[in-house]
This record gives sequence, structure tokens and C-alpha cells, in this order.
Amino acid sequence: MNEVIPDEETVSATDETLKAQVALLNEENRQLRLEFAHAHQARYRSVAIGLVALGVVATFGGILFPDVRAVLFTLGAIGAFSGLLVYFLTPEHVIPASVGERVYRAMARNEASIADHLGLRDEYIYRSVDGTHQLYIPQIPNWSLPDTEFGPIVTQHRYRGLLLKATGGPLFDAFVQSTTTPLGTSPTILAEQLCDGVVEQFELADSIAYDVDEELSHVTFKVQGSGFGELDRFDHPVVSFLAIGLSSGTGRPIKIDIIQPERDIWQLQCELLDEGP
Repeated sequence: MNEVIPDEETVSATDETLKAQVALLNEENRQLRLEFAHAHQARYRSVAIGLVALGVVATFGGILFPDVRAVLFTLGAIGAFSGLLVYFLTPEHVIPASVGERVYRAMARNEASIADHLGLRDEYIYRSVDGTHQLYIPQIPNWSLPDTEFGPIVTQHRYRGLLLKATGGPLFDAFVQSTTTPLGTSPTILAEQLCDGVVEQFELADSIAYDVDEELSHVTFKVQGSGFGELDRFDHPVVSFLAIGLSSGTGRPIKIDIIQPERDIWQLQCELLDEGP
């Protein structure tokens, strides 16, 4: 059987066809991203228009019905203000969760490789001191927490290890700035507040349940539907946020232990330390 060898013109035509198809797919992807962003912005603006319309209707109702004028004027003011706030705070750029997860995945692999190369222990301690949010990974068994200004590679005796800025630090700062309720100091109140932050505010998980054992100084979180993949990745944003939040509220370092999931539910065990192991 004779093998048919395509001539150069056929190969060139095939290459041009493939290039055209790739260019077409890239253009279609770009259009889809734009349409997604516009749809997201349109949803925000529809909500804003609806709130303003509600405010206008309530205001006219206050004019027509003197008996409930105060209540309707108040609703009108709230509706108008909320509508304007939503309209002007509509995000211009929408980044899909999958994009953020891929960026974090690369960062997690790099930092995990560094930790393995340095021969660090499988211990992860989070702490928040005076607005400084850190993750410490020791190298020796009888470790002590280094001063906050050390790092990222700590070589002093008893402090040897990595001292990094926690990925959950900026998230926690944003959470504190946006909440109207003071941050709790007891593990139970903190756990409830932090779970609401992860699920309701940042939408980093579908649901979180918690259990507090104050006698043993343990808090256990059960996380389902993480937006950044498996929780056992290096300095996972959900894990980091919860640990930093507990440390900030209680003033104590937090040692974490992650248990492999059952039925897609990850368990994060947080131990409240005094200062060292």
C-alpha cells in the first residue's frame, strides 16, 4: 500500500485553516467574557433602578397619605440612597472564580515546594498581632514563634522555618472594615462571624458548620463547596481567613490540622495555642 504524502501546498492550507479556527475560538471566548461581564453589571444596575423606583414610589406615597408620611419618607430615602450606592459601586471588571483558583494553585505549589525543599515540619501556625497576619511553619520539633519582623526565612535557633504573610490577612481586613458588628473575642462568636464572612460576604464556600470545644481550646469547621479547591493546599484562602480571624479575636496563635473530606466536606481543626508547642 503506497503512503500518500501531502504536498507543501496542502500542509500550508491545513495550517492556515487551523490558525483561522484558533483565532475564531479566541474571538468567541473574548465575546463570551464581555457578555458575562455586561450581564453581571446589568444585574447590579437593575437592582439599583428598582431601589430608586421604590424610593420614588414611597416618597409620593408619603405625600398622598399623611398618616404614614414619616414611615414612607424614611423608606423613600433608604431606597434612593441604596439604589445610588449599588449603581455607583457596580464592579467594572468581573473575574471568574476559576481564574482566581488557577492563580492561587500556582502560588500554592511554589510555596509548598519551597517548604519541602527546606525540610519543614507538617505544622502550620497562624497568628495576628497588631494588624500583622502571618503563617509560621517551623523546621524543628521544639519551636518557638519568632518576632513578627522576622522572615520570610528564619534561621535563628528555635525559630527556624518560614514566616510568611497569610493569604487570608487582606480578606480578614476587608471583612472587619465591612462589618457593622464588633469582632467577637470568644471562639463561639468568632466562629459564627467568620463563617458568615466566608459564605455570605466573600462566597468562598457553599456552606460552613462549626463546633467549639472551649475546654480543649478547639474549633472545628466543616467546609463544603470551596471556591478555591481542596483545603489541604498550601495557605488555602478559606483556611487562612478562618485561622487569622480566630487569632485576631482571641489574641492567641492558631495551629491548624486539615482532615480529608467525607462526602465533599472538609474538616478544619483549629487549636488555640498559648505561645508555643
